[in-house]
Amino acid sequence: MKKLFAKLFLTASALALVACGGGGGSGAPTEFNQDTSNDEPIIVVYNGPDPINDDVQNFRLNVWDNLARTDRCAACHGTGEISPTFVRSDDINLAFAEVNPFVDLENPSASRLATFVGEGHNCWLAVTSVCVSLIEGFIEAWAQASGTVSNTVALTAPALRDVGGSQVFPPDPTAFENTVYPLLDNFCSQCHAEDAPTQQQPFIASSDVLVAYNASQSRLDLATPSNSRFVLRLNESHNCWSDCPSNAATMTQAIADLSAMIPEVEVDPALVISRAVNLTDDGIVASSGGRVETNLIALWEFAEGEGRTAFDTSGVEPSINLNLTGDVEWVGGFGIDIGEGGRAQGLTSQSVKLYDSITATGEYTIEAWVVPANVTQDGPARIVSYSGSADTRNFTLGQTEFAYDFLARSSTSDGNGEPALSTNNADEILQATLQHVVATFDPIDGRRLYVNGELVADEAAPGGNLNAWNSSFALVLGAEVDGNDPWEGTIRLLAIHNRSMSEEDIVNNFEVGVGERFFLLFNVEEHVSVPEAYIAFEVSQFDSFAYLFSEPFFITLDPNASIGDIHIEGMYLGVNGQEATVGQAFSNLSVDVTDATYDRVSGQRLSPLGTVIPLQFGPDSDLFFLNFDEIGNSSFDRPVPVPPSPAVPQDLEPVSDIGVKTFAEINATLSQVTGVPITQPDVAASFNVLQQQLPTVENISGFLTSHQTGITQLAVEYCNVMVSGLAVVPGRDALINQMLDGLLANQLTVTGGVALLTQPDPDLATPGALRSVREELEVLYDRISASSGSDAAAIATCAAAAGSALMLVQ
Repeated sequence: MKKLFAKLFLTASALALVACGGGGGSGAPTEFNQDTSNDEPIIVVYNGPDPINDDVQNFRLNVWDNLARTDRCAACHGTGEISPTFVRSDDINLAFAEVNPFVDLENPSASRLATFVGEGHNCWLAVTSVCVSLIEGFIEAWAQASGTVSNTVALTAPALRDVGGSQVFPPDPTAFENTVYPLLDNFCSQCHAEDAPTQQQPFIASSDVLVAYNASQSRLDLATPSNSRFVLRLNESHNCWSDCPSNAATMTQAIADLSAMIPEVEVDPALVISRAVNLTDDGIVASSGGRVETNLIALWEFAEGEGRTAFDTSGVEPSINLNLTGDVEWVGGFGIDIGEGGRAQGLTSQSVKLYDSITATGEYTIEAWVVPANVTQDGPARIVSYSGSADTRNFTLGQTEFAYDFLARSSTSDGNGEPALSTNNADEILQATLQHVVATFDPIDGRRLYVNGELVADEAAPGGNLNAWNSSFALVLGAEVDGNDPWEGTIRLLAIHNRSMSEEDIVNNFEVGVGERFFLLFNVEEHVSVPEAYIAFEVSQFDSFAYLFSEPFFITLDPNASIGDIHIEGMYLGVNGQEATVGQAFSNLSVDVTDATYDRVSGQRLSPLGTVIPLQFGPDSDLFFLNFDEIGNSSFDRPVPVPPSPAVPQDLEPVSDIGVKTFAEINATLSQVTGVPITQPDVAASFNVLQQQLPTVENISGFLTSHQTGITQLAVEYCNVMVSGLAVVPGRDALINQMLDGLLANQLTVTGGVALLTQPDPDLATPGALRSVREELEVLYDRISASSGSDAAAIATCAAAAGSALMLVQ
């Protein structure tokens, strides 16, 4: 479809937006569907002509219907009110014409309708960014319905910045302790400390100064102390201890004092460097969307970054806004980290949206990007649950060690959603790393589980109906509604759809990824003699501590430029004037960019790799650059790193020359001595039970009594099978000879040979006080034979010999 709208410039209508609330209009009165005598939001009722085309209808369904409320835009921008009247109720076609200059369907995030709210205009929620996200979502839904949303990204040149020097926080917190920390300790410790009555992350006022120092660094701007997060929060009247402006000035001075104590690190002039860029100021949004959200009914992107509420930004009412309780911390780059005792829970009155929407279709999808904290959690531990108690639920996505579990109530399962559909624990599908997990349910195919775009478990049976669902349950993340069956880990996105997603759509959403992603363009034209030459990376904030840089490519923004032949050797990422100490995945890069290999549209990819580098001051402040060993006509003679001196070897405790066989070796030896195969069903079953009780290492100092007990039990089983399988059981001497010959054959070397078995060792006891091995076995056989018969004597004598130190020691 032809693009309808140009980029917005500030017009008289835009200025009128600022004046909203200051006066009324002269048009026909707006009609409402409920009594205006209360403070509840009033939803506008449309009473005008039909839309003249599909585009106007898409605008109405996706934007007008969501903003035509008195708590949003209708109080000012309705019929006859403040211009532009884009939520007027008398004529949707006129409202469409009014809104056109304020939206960009090809780039919804650039729409003035959204950016103006981001500047502070009439956000109806506590967090401005959530209102912006909602409006962007409304516009994007309109664009997708109209077929005008763009899937391409226009690269634009960033401002030219020199790398310059920077200040790097020293590892020693003494300067912080003497400047900023006293203010934090005195006035913030009642909340932001581990032992606070109302414990809240980050622990910037921890009693452990080093903990407070590490938590505070990303909130301090050493270059411009007044821009520090601590100062901005005081200016926002957050926990001022007296007069807010005065307190903000005190904090600014303390940060300035800290800054004065940290010297600036100068950039080595010999380096071959690019120009510098900042993620917030220079980053170009890498995607205009791309996720499949056609049947989305609830969405949590966790982009707020602060506060105790995670907002549902699906735009489908009622919003299920999650209350964060206990140990729940925001993760940089979008997400929440749920620790011990933490959870995020919605109200029952809001969660009923899931019941209404899903029971209407009879199918649904749970989609999440998660990072389990470990692979030992069970219960199953509740990642996402729509439930009423520990044993009643509509659905649950959970974890049992290496497996994902999907419990779903239907006519083919019980009230707890069992039997559960689970991935095979032995396959270790679940890992403590970022994974895209999708659970789908529909009445035909039942339940399915996908991880990273691949089907990993399915029911292969009809799923039944949802008639037994309960509308009084609540949605909760990280635990049951009563706090039991807790799960620990990070959730970076959660979406719930009222249809079962196709495998194609699931793969699409996996490939789109999660979190904000940007293109960063590093200017290198001074080294390559190509105008507007850049090396670009796709960059995202990986978590609260790091950035992810991936898939660099060379490109020029001059469509007529000639590339020539550019050699690039050894590329290194730098931040704040210094090369990053870790994450230099491109140090071995060696590539030629030529006219023949360069693509005029997409440039030339330099590497398929990605890498993670540490965050220092945060995305608003960190300044990145590239350094090269060689690029074009510039080179740097990188010094060969001096290897660290080897550690001084330490004298360890003496280790015995004697060892013991491990569980597999013991099993094989008993088989050899008795002649019974290890595959014989009885001995194989015994070994499977006893193997965890047998030695796992050869060190004799780790040999335990329990090990000997397990060896004896296994030896008895082998001997029992051996004797029961013999037509004629050997007599005493023949049996003992057979066992001793088998044990001797198993030894690599036996000092003294058979004499060792037939004569006492004079070094161990007074001659005559110790019987030989043969004599011990003869006495044992005779005693048991006299009371229980020859078969029992044969089994006992065999087990005594086979399970002895002669078999075990090596």
